[in-house]
Amino acid sequence: MRKEAGIKTILFALFAVLCVIILLPFYAVTIASFKPGEDLIRYGLNLRFDLSVMGFDNFVYLFTGDHAYFTWFFNSLILTVIQVTLTLLISATVAYGFSAYEFKGKNFLFICVLLIMMVPFEILLLPLYTLTYNIGMMNSYSAIVLPGIASAATIFFFRQYLRGIPKEIIAAGRVDGASEYGIYARLILPVMKPSFAAMAILNGMNSWNNFLWPFMVLSDEAKYTLPIGLKTLLTPYGNNYDLLIVGSFFSILPIFILFVAFQKYFIDGMTAGAVKG
Repeated sequence: MRKEAGIKTILFALFAVLCVIILLPFYAVTIASFKPGEDLIRYGLNLRFDLSVMGFDNFVYLFTGDHAYFTWFFNSLILTVIQVTLTLLISATVAYGFSAYEFKGKNFLFICVLLIMMVPFEILLLPLYTLTYNIGMMNSYSAIVLPGIASAATIFFFRQYLRGIPKEIIAAGRVDGASEYGIYARLILPVMKPSFAAMAILNGMNSWNNFLWPFMVLSDEAKYTLPIGLKTLLTPYGNNYDLLIVGSFFSILPIFILFVAFQKYFIDGMTAGAVKG
Protein backbone atom coordinates (compact mmCIF):
# COMPACT_ATOMS: atom_id res chain seq x y z
CA MET A 1 0.00 0.00 0.00
CA ARG A 2 2.81 2.42 0.89
CA LYS A 3 4.56 1.58 -2.37
CA GLU A 4 1.41 2.29 -4.38
CA ALA A 5 0.84 5.54 -2.51
CA GLY A 6 4.44 6.57 -3.18
CA ILE A 7 4.09 5.82 -6.89
CA LYS A 8 0.86 7.82 -7.06
CA THR A 9 2.54 10.75 -5.29
CA ILE A 10 5.48 10.71 -7.70
CA LEU A 11 3.16 10.53 -10.70
CA PHE A 12 1.02 13.36 -9.35
CA ALA A 13 4.10 15.52 -8.83
CA LEU A 14 5.41 14.67 -12.30
CA PHE A 15 2.13 15.55 -14.00
CA ALA A 16 1.84 18.73 -11.93
CA VAL A 17 5.27 19.83 -13.16
CA LEU A 18 4.35 18.96 -16.75
CA CYS A 19 1.11 20.90 -16.40
CA VAL A 20 2.98 23.99 -15.22
CA ILE A 21 5.48 23.69 -18.09
CA ILE A 22 2.67 23.39 -20.63
CA LEU A 23 0.63 26.27 -19.18
CA LEU A 24 3.53 28.74 -18.83
CA PRO A 25 3.59 29.71 -22.55
CA PHE A 26 -0.18 30.33 -22.49
CA TYR A 27 0.23 32.47 -19.39
CA ALA A 28 3.07 34.42 -21.01
CA VAL A 29 1.04 35.09 -24.17
CA THR A 30 -2.02 36.11 -22.14
CA ILE A 31 -0.01 38.55 -20.03
CA ALA A 32 1.81 39.94 -23.07
CA SER A 33 -1.48 40.61 -24.87
CA PHE A 34 -2.27 43.28 -22.26
CA LYS A 35 1.11 44.98 -22.66
CA PRO A 36 2.19 47.46 -25.36
CA GLY A 37 4.39 46.23 -28.18
CA GLU A 38 7.30 48.33 -26.90
CA ASP A 39 7.41 46.20 -23.75
CA LEU A 40 7.72 43.03 -25.84
CA ILE A 41 10.54 44.57 -27.87
CA ARG A 42 12.37 45.70 -24.74
CA TYR A 43 11.96 42.67 -22.48
CA GLY A 44 10.79 39.90 -24.79
CA LEU A 45 8.07 37.42 -23.90
CA ASN A 46 8.20 37.19 -20.11
CA LEU A 47 6.13 36.28 -17.06
CA ARG A 48 6.14 39.73 -15.39
CA PHE A 49 2.69 40.78 -14.19
CA ASP A 50 3.06 44.57 -14.19
CA LEU A 51 -0.23 46.44 -13.87
CA SER A 52 1.49 49.76 -14.52
CA VAL A 53 1.99 48.92 -18.21
CA MET A 54 -0.98 46.62 -18.77
CA GLY A 55 -4.18 47.72 -20.44
CA PHE A 56 -6.75 46.95 -23.13
CA ASP A 57 -5.25 49.06 -25.92
CA ASN A 58 -4.23 45.98 -27.93
CA PHE A 59 -7.75 44.54 -27.75
CA VAL A 60 -9.27 47.87 -28.80
CA TYR A 61 -6.88 47.99 -31.73
CA LEU A 62 -7.71 44.39 -32.65
CA PHE A 63 -11.45 45.09 -32.94
CA THR A 64 -11.36 48.67 -34.25
CA GLY A 65 -8.03 49.11 -36.03
CA ASP A 66 -7.34 49.13 -39.77
CA HIS A 67 -5.98 45.64 -40.46
CA ALA A 68 -6.94 42.34 -42.05
CA TYR A 69 -6.74 40.16 -38.95
CA PHE A 70 -10.35 38.95 -38.97
CA THR A 71 -10.13 38.23 -42.70
CA TRP A 72 -7.22 35.89 -41.97
CA PHE A 73 -9.06 34.49 -38.95
CA PHE A 74 -12.21 33.56 -40.86
CA ASN A 75 -10.18 32.22 -43.79
CA SER A 76 -8.48 29.82 -41.40
CA LEU A 77 -11.75 28.98 -39.68
CA ILE A 78 -13.55 28.11 -42.92
CA LEU A 79 -10.59 26.09 -44.24
CA THR A 80 -10.26 24.19 -40.96
CA VAL A 81 -13.96 23.27 -40.84
CA ILE A 82 -13.96 22.11 -44.47
CA GLN A 83 -10.70 20.21 -44.24
CA VAL A 84 -11.51 18.48 -40.95
CA THR A 85 -15.00 17.49 -42.11
CA LEU A 86 -13.76 16.03 -45.39
CA THR A 87 -10.78 14.34 -43.75
CA LEU A 88 -12.92 12.62 -41.12
CA LEU A 89 -15.57 11.42 -43.59
CA ILE A 90 -13.16 10.18 -46.26
CA SER A 91 -10.65 8.65 -43.83
CA ALA A 92 -13.43 6.92 -41.86
CA THR A 93 -14.89 5.48 -45.06
CA VAL A 94 -11.51 4.16 -46.20
CA ALA A 95 -10.84 2.71 -42.75
CA TYR A 96 -14.25 1.03 -42.73
CA GLY A 97 -13.38 -0.62 -46.04
CA PHE A 98 -10.14 -1.97 -44.58
CA SER A 99 -11.90 -3.20 -41.45
CA ALA A 100 -15.19 -4.63 -42.71
CA TYR A 101 -14.38 -6.14 -46.09
CA GLU A 102 -12.02 -8.69 -47.57
CA PHE A 103 -10.68 -7.91 -51.04
CA LYS A 104 -7.66 -8.62 -53.19
CA GLY A 105 -4.66 -6.49 -52.31
CA LYS A 106 -6.10 -5.34 -48.99
CA ASN A 107 -2.94 -6.01 -46.96
CA PHE A 108 -0.70 -4.43 -49.61
CA LEU A 109 -2.81 -1.27 -49.69
CA PHE A 110 -2.80 -1.02 -45.91
CA ILE A 111 0.99 -1.41 -45.89
CA CYS A 112 1.07 1.51 -48.35
CA VAL A 113 -0.93 3.56 -45.86
CA LEU A 114 1.60 2.71 -43.13
CA LEU A 115 4.50 3.64 -45.42
CA ILE A 116 2.91 7.00 -46.22
CA MET A 117 2.75 7.70 -42.48
CA MET A 118 6.54 7.36 -42.34
CA VAL A 119 7.22 9.92 -45.08
CA PRO A 120 7.78 13.48 -43.76
CA PHE A 121 5.63 16.07 -45.49
CA GLU A 122 8.73 18.12 -46.33
CA ILE A 123 9.86 15.37 -48.74
CA LEU A 124 6.57 15.73 -50.64
CA LEU A 125 6.68 19.52 -50.85
CA LEU A 126 8.48 19.87 -54.18
CA PRO A 127 6.53 17.21 -56.18
CA LEU A 128 3.26 18.38 -54.61
CA TYR A 129 4.05 22.00 -55.47
CA THR A 130 4.94 21.01 -59.05
CA LEU A 131 1.70 19.05 -59.41
CA THR A 132 -0.36 21.89 -57.97
CA TYR A 133 1.24 24.36 -60.38
CA ASN A 134 0.82 22.13 -63.43
CA ILE A 135 -2.90 21.55 -62.86
CA GLY A 136 -3.57 25.25 -62.26
CA MET A 137 -4.54 25.13 -58.60
CA MET A 138 -2.08 27.71 -57.28
CA ASN A 139 -3.47 30.50 -55.08
CA SER A 140 -6.65 28.55 -54.33
CA TYR A 141 -8.11 26.95 -51.23
CA SER A 142 -8.49 23.68 -53.12
CA ALA A 143 -4.71 23.40 -53.19
CA ILE A 144 -4.68 23.51 -49.39
CA VAL A 145 -7.63 21.22 -48.71
CA LEU A 146 -7.29 18.41 -51.26
CA PRO A 147 -3.78 17.08 -50.48
CA GLY A 148 -4.70 16.29 -46.88
CA ILE A 149 -8.26 14.99 -46.97
CA ALA A 150 -7.15 11.34 -47.02
CA SER A 151 -4.87 11.37 -43.99
CA ALA A 152 -2.83 8.18 -43.55
CA ALA A 153 -2.58 8.64 -39.78
CA THR A 154 -6.33 9.23 -39.48
CA ILE A 155 -7.11 6.18 -41.63
CA PHE A 156 -4.85 4.05 -39.45
CA PHE A 157 -6.46 5.35 -36.25
CA PHE A 158 -10.00 4.73 -37.52
CA ARG A 159 -9.09 1.28 -38.78
CA GLN A 160 -7.71 0.30 -35.38
CA TYR A 161 -10.82 1.65 -33.69
CA LEU A 162 -13.17 -0.18 -36.06
CA ARG A 163 -11.43 -3.49 -35.48
CA GLY A 164 -12.74 -3.35 -31.93
CA ILE A 165 -16.37 -3.11 -33.10
CA PRO A 166 -18.05 -6.55 -33.28
CA LYS A 167 -18.63 -7.75 -36.84
CA GLU A 168 -22.01 -9.04 -35.65
CA ILE A 169 -23.32 -5.47 -35.92
CA ILE A 170 -22.69 -5.50 -39.66
CA ALA A 171 -24.12 -9.01 -40.02
CA ALA A 172 -27.26 -8.01 -38.11
CA GLY A 173 -27.74 -5.02 -40.38
CA ARG A 174 -27.52 -7.20 -43.45
CA VAL A 175 -30.01 -9.68 -41.99
CA ASP A 176 -32.43 -6.80 -41.41
CA GLY A 177 -32.13 -5.85 -45.07
CA ALA A 178 -30.08 -2.69 -44.68
CA SER A 179 -27.85 -1.69 -47.58
CA GLU A 180 -24.08 -1.47 -47.15
CA TYR A 181 -24.32 2.32 -47.14
CA GLY A 182 -27.16 2.16 -44.62
CA ILE A 183 -25.13 -0.08 -42.31
CA TYR A 184 -22.22 2.33 -42.46
CA ALA A 185 -24.31 5.47 -41.96
CA ARG A 186 -26.79 4.19 -39.35
CA LEU A 187 -24.85 1.56 -37.41
CA ILE A 188 -21.14 2.27 -37.72
CA LEU A 189 -20.82 6.07 -37.76
CA PRO A 190 -22.78 6.56 -34.49
CA VAL A 191 -20.47 4.08 -32.73
CA MET A 192 -17.44 6.01 -33.97
CA LYS A 193 -18.28 9.26 -32.16
CA PRO A 194 -15.36 9.02 -29.68
CA SER A 195 -12.87 8.39 -32.46
CA PHE A 196 -14.33 11.23 -34.52
CA ALA A 197 -13.94 13.58 -31.56
CA ALA A 198 -10.30 12.61 -31.02
CA MET A 199 -9.43 12.99 -34.69
CA ALA A 200 -11.42 16.22 -35.02
CA ILE A 201 -9.25 17.81 -32.33
CA LEU A 202 -5.93 16.53 -33.73
CA ASN A 203 -6.74 17.28 -37.36
CA GLY A 204 -8.25 20.62 -36.36
CA MET A 205 -5.02 21.62 -34.62
CA ASN A 206 -2.94 20.59 -37.64
CA SER A 207 -5.16 22.46 -40.09
CA TRP A 208 -5.50 25.59 -37.95
CA ASN A 209 -1.74 25.85 -37.34
CA ASN A 210 -0.69 24.85 -40.87
CA PHE A 211 1.76 27.41 -42.19
CA LEU A 212 4.29 25.99 -44.65
CA TRP A 213 2.03 24.57 -47.37
CA PRO A 214 -0.50 27.46 -47.45
CA PHE A 215 2.44 29.88 -47.47
CA MET A 216 3.81 28.18 -50.59
CA VAL A 217 0.59 28.11 -52.62
CA LEU A 218 -1.20 31.34 -51.62
CA SER A 219 -0.13 34.67 -53.08
CA ASP A 220 -3.28 36.77 -52.63
CA GLU A 221 -3.23 38.58 -49.29
CA ALA A 222 -7.03 38.43 -49.08
CA LYS A 223 -6.77 34.63 -49.03
CA TYR A 224 -4.07 34.40 -46.36
CA THR A 225 -4.69 32.11 -43.42
CA LEU A 226 -4.08 33.31 -39.87
CA PRO A 227 -0.52 31.90 -39.45
CA ILE A 228 0.56 33.54 -42.72
CA GLY A 229 -1.18 36.79 -41.83
CA LEU A 230 0.52 36.96 -38.44
CA LYS A 231 3.87 36.31 -40.13
CA THR A 232 3.37 39.34 -42.38
CA LEU A 233 3.26 41.56 -39.29
CA LEU A 234 7.01 41.02 -38.90
CA THR A 235 8.88 42.74 -41.75
CA PRO A 236 12.33 44.29 -42.29
CA TYR A 237 10.61 47.69 -42.40
CA GLY A 238 8.71 47.46 -39.13
CA ASN A 239 7.02 45.07 -36.75
CA ASN A 240 3.45 45.33 -35.49
CA TYR A 241 3.86 43.59 -32.14
CA ASP A 242 0.67 45.13 -30.74
CA LEU A 243 -1.47 43.20 -33.22
CA LEU A 244 0.82 40.18 -33.33
CA ILE A 245 0.64 39.32 -29.65
CA VAL A 246 -3.10 39.90 -29.13
CA GLY A 247 -3.78 38.15 -32.44
CA SER A 248 -1.73 35.17 -31.28
CA PHE A 249 -3.75 35.10 -28.08
CA PHE A 250 -7.05 34.98 -29.98
CA SER A 251 -5.70 32.31 -32.33
CA ILE A 252 -5.64 29.88 -29.39
CA LEU A 253 -9.36 30.21 -28.71
CA PRO A 254 -10.81 28.08 -31.58
CA ILE A 255 -8.71 25.04 -30.66
CA PHE A 256 -9.55 25.54 -26.99
CA ILE A 257 -13.27 25.68 -27.82
CA LEU A 258 -12.92 22.60 -30.04
CA PHE A 259 -11.31 20.65 -27.21
CA VAL A 260 -13.93 21.74 -24.66
CA ALA A 261 -16.71 20.73 -27.05
CA PHE A 262 -15.35 17.22 -27.59
CA GLN A 263 -13.42 16.55 -24.39
CA LYS A 264 -15.88 13.98 -23.03
CA TYR A 265 -15.26 11.82 -26.10
CA PHE A 266 -11.57 12.61 -26.54
CA ILE A 267 -10.05 10.27 -23.95
CA ASP A 268 -12.36 7.39 -24.88
CA GLY A 269 -11.50 7.81 -28.54
CA MET A 270 -7.76 7.99 -28.00
CA THR A 271 -7.54 5.03 -25.64
CA ALA A 272 -9.88 2.83 -27.66
CA GLY A 273 -8.04 3.57 -30.87
CA ALA A 274 -4.73 2.89 -29.18
CA VAL A 275 -5.46 -0.52 -27.69
CA LYS A 276 -7.91 -2.17 -30.08
CA GLY A 277 -6.69 -4.21 -33.00
